[in-house]
Amino acid sequence: MKYHKNVYRSLAMITQFGINMLVPIFACSFIGIFLDRYLGTSFFMILFFFIGALAGGRNIYIFSKKIFCAAPDRDIRPRTNSRGDLNSSDTSRIEKTDDKKGREHE
Repeated sequence: MKYHKNVYRSLAMITQFGINMLVPIFACSFIGIFLDRYLGTSFFMILFFFIGALAGGRNIYIFSKKIFCAAPDRDIRPRTNSRGDLNSSDTSRIEKTDDKKGREHE
């Protein structure tokens, strides 16, 4: 089965969301565990876990803001008039499509 490039882009974005959230949590948790063992305390792990969660939430916010505020230039199809002809101003943005099914060629 052949998928569009948008499917793979979406899967990559979902993976990036997970990585952007989990890496700061794990990194800060391990720093907290190290400090707890080194200093003989028991509260740094909890403190650094929440710092990591806040950092991960910030990363997700920034990443999603970049995604949703970006202009989707690659998904624009040319406009046609009532006869199905391309308008002269839109001929530079023609996408290759399969005439029968209207899908993009890769």
